[in-house]
Amino acid sequence: MSLTLDQVRKVATLARLELPEADLVRMQSQLSAILDYVAQLDELNTDGVEPLAHPLPLQNVFRPDVPVPSLTPDEALQNAPKREKGSDYFSVPAVFDTDEPVSH
Repeated sequence: MSLTLDQVRKVATLARLELPEADLVRMQSQLSAILDYVAQLDELNTDGVEPLAHPLPLQNVFRPDVPVPSLTPDEALQNAPKREKGSDYFSVPAVFDTDEPVSH
């Protein structure tokens, strides 16, 4: 299936893309090749083939959600580059017009 330049322009507009003419010509051939491949797939006999969402018979692949003990503040902050003295916070440089560290 060969797309026209006008069809490619419309697809580009729908995708909110501004493409120069040279790119439109390149996209015309690439999109036409994709549609030709889809047309080949459409010729396959899929009678009796169940629709599927995944090629492997997977069920829930997540681990059970079991509560586990959390880290203590000391364990969580042991590798922190800087820690506010006497608190359970990271100390990081301020981002708003000041050189003093802020910890919140």
